[in-house]
Amino acid sequence: MRRHTLLGACLLALGAACGPAPVPPPPLEPHTEPPSPPVNRGVVEPGEELPGGAATSLASDAQAYSRPAPNLPTARLSAFGSGEALFEADWFAAPHARADRDGLGPVFNAVSCEACHFQNGRGTPPTSEEQPTVSLLLRLSVPGTDAHGGPRPEPTYGDQLQTRAVSGVPAEGRATLVWTERSGAFADGEPWTLRAPAYRVTQLAHGPLAPDVRVSPRVAPPLVGSGLLEAIPESELLAWADPDDTDGDGISGRPNRVWSARRGRVELGRFGWKANQPDLEQQNAGALRGDLGITTALFPTESCTAPQTACRDAPSGGTPELDEAKLDALTAYTRGLAVPARRGHDTPGVLRGKDVFHRVGCARCHRPSLDTGAAPEHPELAHQRLWPYTDLLLHDLGEDLADGYEDYLATGREWRTPPLWGLGLTRVVSGHTRLLHDGRARSPLEAILWHGGEAQASRDAVLQLPRAERDALLAFLDSL
Repeated sequence: MRRHTLLGACLLALGAACGPAPVPPPPLEPHTEPPSPPVNRGVVEPGEELPGGAATSLASDAQAYSRPAPNLPTARLSAFGSGEALFEADWFAAPHARADRDGLGPVFNAVSCEACHFQNGRGTPPTSEEQPTVSLLLRLSVPGTDAHGGPRPEPTYGDQLQTRAVSGVPAEGRATLVWTERSGAFADGEPWTLRAPAYRVTQLAHGPLAPDVRVSPRVAPPLVGSGLLEAIPESELLAWADPDDTDGDGISGRPNRVWSARRGRVELGRFGWKANQPDLEQQNAGALRGDLGITTALFPTESCTAPQTACRDAPSGGTPELDEAKLDALTAYTRGLAVPARRGHDTPGVLRGKDVFHRVGCARCHRPSLDTGAAPEHPELAHQRLWPYTDLLLHDLGEDLADGYEDYLATGREWRTPPLWGLGLTRVVSGHTRLLHDGRARSPLEAILWHGGEAQASRDAVLQLPRAERDALLAFLDSL
């Protein structure tokens, strides 16, 4: 309607300039449609207080990300419990008295899934140069692709820097962060500061990294509602995609297409910071191999490269080290995690913030609601209305957040829209409020201010908001 209003103004100006003289006839009122009032999206919508539908938990304590979905069938609770035990268990170097827990490494980043995803929550970067990078890892690649179109591993250190190793095997290297502060101000004069990370890799055990290496830092993401995201039909996600920005709104969300090791074909990517995994099983198997050095049927070889002789000669915990039944249990656990309910979703301040969220354009990438489809093997996930605030698509977020790391179809400037459900419980569950792929943002507001590219207009709109509307926006995000 804004275009009609501007057109009417031009017609009025033209009539004034061209009217006859000296005695003009009575002016004709141009036929224009009245401007539409701004749409107020700050209203309560049916079911949004239960963002996971029937798989929503009312827990809001430190275990809010760790509860099984309330509608999980009793028959599945046993597998959920077995998977939870695997998720929390420490692994040991082989051979070990606990044969069901050996096979760690030979090179690795953590000794358990829980070590990175504490209470299924968010990882965080180290706060000092002395602190180890436990829940932050560095992806490595060089230009080109592997046999399936994915990133080409760095030839000496593989696809991930392993900062730890079992006895007798050297760790690949050490990663440290150096922070640089930058500052600015909102339109009303209130100042803000951001901290930009720079990464240094030292103590490399096998010589320097390739000169054209690409390094991408990643913190562990929260795991809530993963099974529900897996159950969204591909057609619904593709219907939201607009890779060529045909509607001209500046948003060009597009899907990633990645290799499925289980099915031997290219499929839609859903999980990971660049949507580089097609499903939860492969996401889990990839993390087991990359982070813990635990092999599975999907990824049966260790991550040792040719120059890493001590790594290749180290004892194995079996072939594979985690059998199919245990991988199934671990996947059942991550698939069955509930989504925490909203808090204060219908309060005036939160509803005002919801309106601001839509008005500045955040909802164009953080899609509020989606529906799961048929799920014959997991009926508890089927036909649920979700409120995850994601489209699971890739978006260009600008140069400040770019890592140069290409991942299947994802460019070095593109990231998958992360779900926002459970956001307000981050401090309760994880003990911090660090956000974005590398944890650089110390708050949701900082995360917004780092956005560029397709989100630049939304960021700029937030910079113009008065303090009351910024506070309302943050109250809305805290209610998710």
